[in-house]
Amino acid sequence: MLGCIALSVKGYPLRARHEETLSPGVIQGKIRALRMDWRQNRVAETTDWNALWKDLVEIKANSRKRRALNAEADIWADRAHDFKESVKKRWVRPDSSREFILSKIDADSTVLDIGAGTGAWSILMAPHAKHVTAVEASGAMIGVMRESLLAENIANVSIIPGSWPDVPIEPHDFSLCSHAMYDSTDLAAFIRRMVACTRRLCFLLLRAPSLDGIRVEAARHIWNKPFDSPNFIIAYNILLQLGIYANVQMEDTGLWKPRKSSTLQEALADMRRFLGLEGLDQYDDYLMNLLRRRLVCKDGQYIWPSEVRSALVYWQAGD
Repeated sequence: MLGCIALSVKGYPLRARHEETLSPGVIQGKIRALRMDWRQNRVAETTDWNALWKDLVEIKANSRKRRALNAEADIWADRAHDFKESVKKRWVRPDSSREFILSKIDADSTVLDIGAGTGAWSILMAPHAKHVTAVEASGAMIGVMRESLLAENIANVSIIPGSWPDVPIEPHDFSLCSHAMYDSTDLAAFIRRMVACTRRLCFLLLRAPSLDGIRVEAARHIWNKPFDSPNFIIAYNILLQLGIYANVQMEDTGLWKPRKSSTLQEALADMRRFLGLEGLDQYDDYLMNLLRRRLVCKDGQYIWPSEVRSALVYWQAGD
């Protein structure tokens, strides 16, 4: 069992509703607030980890909205099939997370798959369970999932369109959310709803970035804190503040495959998107120097350092 991760900062007051699109000036204000809070680092005060998660989600969400021609458009409309294929390629190699979760499910159990995407987990679990309920907000993802269920001749998976935690769901024996919580501005409410709808075990799969990764290094410089995104470290501290002492297994596949960029300009654009910095060019010189220092040019491409792995977090509902 993982102990408390002892990092302490103040709460983060500069937050906006998730539906709003923040201007570059407001985003800059949020960044200044994050830097100030981290510099003060008052150990006596308790970190509001859920507020930190929310701030990071909102920065990224508003960055996506500024890029989109239609803020209400399904971001997976043109990418759902590609996403399915990427999961298929990644799952050619066995991993400890799938093995462990399948070992806990039995033939009489029901499973809730939150943020099911194109249905990879639902399809994987269906032969091992009595019934699987897949919750998914993207119409494009649901369309691909229906195609896959039909092709696999799977009849014990039902699909509920909608976003967690707002959809009405009856309790299930198990609940799973695999990397689909990063758009939720209130992870504490997300988790509480999981617990309320689970009789036995809850599972979360989260990205766990290395603290010496290039994106974490950028976050330390820009935000003065070692968090580049909503991730495992923040989520685990939210669980602790909810009184949930969860178990953790780091996936045995190790670090994810490194990213590649054709040019440094492409790498800079990718870094700005990831950190939600579009419209804020004052960090470009720093980021370009960082990329030149940390990326490796090989065969005409720039290779990013491997810096992320998957963490499986699980606990008994009701504990």
